[in-house]
Amino acid sequence: MTRVAATAAPAGAVALMRPRRTRHGAPPREGYGFALALLAPSSALIGALLLAPLVLLLIISFKSVKLGNIALILRADFTWDNYIRVLSDPATWHSLSISGAYILGSSIMAFGLGLATALILNEKFPAQRLFRTLMLLPWAVPGITATIAFLWILQPSFGVFNFMLRTLGFAAQDINWFGDSRLALLAVIFPTVWKTYPFFTIMLLAALQTIPRELYEAASIDGANKWRQFQWITWPSLRRYAIVALVFNAMYVFREFDFIFASTKGGPQGATDTIAIRIYNLAFETFDMAAASALGVLTFVLVAICVFGFVRWQMKLEQR
Repeated sequence: MTRVAATAAPAGAVALMRPRRTRHGAPPREGYGFALALLAPSSALIGALLLAPLVLLLIISFKSVKLGNIALILRADFTWDNYIRVLSDPATWHSLSISGAYILGSSIMAFGLGLATALILNEKFPAQRLFRTLMLLPWAVPGITATIAFLWILQPSFGVFNFMLRTLGFAAQDINWFGDSRLALLAVIFPTVWKTYPFFTIMLLAALQTIPRELYEAASIDGANKWRQFQWITWPSLRRYAIVALVFNAMYVFREFDFIFASTKGGPQGATDTIAIRIYNLAFETFDMAAASALGVLTFVLVAICVFGFVRWQMKLEQR
């Protein structure tokens, strides 16, 4: 009896030390107020840093001024003229089409390269961890550094890429990648793909790690080759992650500025004049801050609508 009491006492003490639970298993709400009070200063600071520029951008987009200090801009009259000018300008729709082609081309190429590298890195081979690290290095390189490197690689006279094309017989003369309006967009896609494909590699490799190996073993016993295994096992398991990765990458590329500005500045002849470059030129080339702010707000709304539509579509897929 004494032994039972001795063993019961520590158990009761441990039970008292555990956090009290409500009927549904959730922790009591008494500590929520204190926790919110601790989070309030940092939340207010982060909220101010995020919301203040957006509110200022929205205010400037409705003002009828081009350049001036904040006090002058805030005293100006509200107007819809900035949005009317931006939406009626053919250059806006041209930039939107260029951005669409830029997103589509870079996302398809980066996704294909990321999927290939993820499938390779998912296999066991010597120095696997080393190669995984090397594959992720482009993601850590600053965009301006990657652009300078590709300016040298694609240089018309002594660039490595043109030298390879001439050596292999694919080109008879030098190709001016960044100076030709027909090739300039493809030229800025190259460094974008090199920079963004590790993101797809990480996402898809993490998804591949969750697929049970027993499925491949069973498919191999049933006589399925590698392509059939990819078609019926790998891709259905990757599809949801691939869609999410494509959406995030599209959002990243849509606002991309470094690669294009450092190489072509939107030229030649507007061949690489994306929305990001258009906003910069309006704000700092023509000093039309109001029109640039209006275009920025429209861009934000467009991205928000696309993301909201994707989330709704994803929720419907999960409910099936």
